[in-house]
Order: sequence, then C-alpha cells, then structure tokens
Amino acid sequence: MSYNVAVVGATGNVGREMMNILDEREFPVKEVFAIASRRSVGMEVSFGDKTLKCQDLATFDFSRCDFALLSAGGDVSKEWAPKIAKTGCVVIDNSSAWRYDMDVPLIVPEVNADAVAGFRKKNIIANPNCSTAQLVVALKPLHDAATIKRVVVDTYQSVSGAGKEAMDELWNQTKGIYVTDAPTPEVFTKQIAFNVIPHIDVFLDDGFTKEEWKMVAETKKILDPKIKLVATCVRVPVFVGHSEAVNIEFENPISAQEAREILREAPGVLVIDKREDGGYITPVECVGDFATYVSRIREDPTVENGLSLWVVSDNLRKGAALNTVQIAELLINRGLIEKRA
Repeated sequence: MSYNVAVVGATGNVGREMMNILDEREFPVKEVFAIASRRSVGMEVSFGDKTLKCQDLATFDFSRCDFALLSAGGDVSKEWAPKIAKTGCVVIDNSSAWRYDMDVPLIVPEVNADAVAGFRKKNIIANPNCSTAQLVVALKPLHDAATIKRVVVDTYQSVSGAGKEAMDELWNQTKGIYVTDAPTPEVFTKQIAFNVIPHIDVFLDDGFTKEEWKMVAETKKILDPKIKLVATCVRVPVFVGHSEAVNIEFENPISAQEAREILREAPGVLVIDKREDGGYITPVECVGDFATYVSRIREDPTVENGLSLWVVSDNLRKGAALNTVQIAELLINRGLIEKRA
C-alpha cells in the first residue's frame, strides 16, 4: 500500500531533509507534494531522482493526502495544522506549536511509541525539539534500567537549528574575518564565527531561555514527569550536528560498563566509546546519519549512582526530519492509518 505525502515548508533546511529521508528509507510513497508559501510557488526541490515544483499552501487540497509533514514554523502550524487535520490528512508537525497540547501526542518512536495511539483527538502529532529528541533516545534505556532522578545537560547546538539564514551568517562571518571585515550579527545576538553564544530562543522571567524550558517540559512529557532536568543551551559555530554533555543521577546503581552494554542494544543508538585519542564522535562525523551517538560514558564520583555521557546527532535528521518520517512509519506499521480513497 502506498500513500500520498505533502511536505509543508519544502524549501527549508528540514523540508528538504524530509524529502531526502522519505526517499532514502523507501517510504511507501504514491506521490509527494512540495508545499510552500506563495512567494516560493514554482521553486524546484528534489525528491530522489525527481524534481518537484512547490505548490501554494493557501490553495492546496490536503484531502488528497494521507500525511502532511509540517516544517514551516510555529505561526504557520498554529493556523494550518487544524485546517489540514480536518480534511482527514494526518499532520505530523515539527514546530513547537502543538508539543504541549495534552490532546496532541509528542512522539519519539524509540522512546514512547505507544503514546501515538491518541493522535485521532486532533489528528495532529508533534515532533519534539531537536535537542530533546536525541537526549531522550539516549536516556530511555538507562531510565528503564536504573530509574533517572535528575539530569543536567549542556547543549552545543549547530547554527542549522536556526535555519538557512543562520547558516549563511556563520559562513559570511567566517569568510569576512579572514579578509578583515568586521562581523555584523543579524540572525544571532552576537558574532557566531569563532565564538559561542549561551542564548537560544527568548529569555524567560526565571533567567532560563525558552529552549532550555522546552527540554525540561518535553523530556517530562515524552519520558517521565518525575525526572528533574536543568539545561544550558549554547549556540556554537558548527553548521550541522548538535552535541550534548549529559550528567545523570539515578535512583539505583548502574556502572559505566553496564550503561555501555545497555546503550549498545538500544534502538536508535550507536556507542562509539574508546578511551583513546579520537575514540568518540563529533558533529562533523554524525552528519547524514540516522543514529544518536553516545561517547565518553563514565561514572560521576561526585554523586551516588551518577553517570556522564557525550551525545551527538544530526539535528536536521533525528532532531527533525527523520523523527517526523519515523512517526509516519510508526502509524503505518501499527495499522493506525489506512490509505484514503
């Protein structure tokens, strides 16, 4: 059985990656439609060996489709996801617009696949924040084994998480520095080239940023509301690939070797952990891969039952496009969606 799929936001970083992953994973596609805003109508995007022309979001008939994969920003999703869902087309949304709605499942298939069963309440499924997705993939098997009490995570997030303009800014600033042009921040609050910025999304009243709050709220919704988590989210001059330094405190004893063995068997995880020069994964090496990589697994001697990990993943893939496609696959594999007439 094959399905019609609309990719909304097809000209963006994540939209293009959705096209690539649908093709790479041989998703059972009958027809793919590239959907964008009116100003991008007619723009060409690739799907496998085909070239698709973008169609107008405002006029496209979503009743023709079984799935709509949305990556067009929160404002667009708030307006259009309910409209699309009412046509009977299942919406899988990559923005933050629906993540905290109690009637919308927030899904990472390796972690909480069973929660997808409630999607018919609004016919919308939410994709988590990129930094949360890779984190919970690594946490889930360890939580099952020893019960996590508290997590302290510091993220090192690539500029692609802020969109194409952010990638262009890093590129232009880097080139400019070499020819003595002073960098001019436009997308970011400060120079990003050869720098790090401890600020992602807006500041909240308590001093945390919304990105940091998202990691707390989403981990609780996806994994366990009892887990205490605190995050510091940092933008780094890397084009693609998010990294996280993760410190975990457990209720029950767990050794580094036990954690290593558990993670090696966990779905979606690849362990690269040699205690030698280069025996770990960096963002450059994860680009284009599906896995969440875990390295530097070690015991934390400062707390009882503590571990520290290094977690790396392609944020455009597992953090966005791949997870979206995996959710669609989950619905098909569990028989929760039938092809529409």
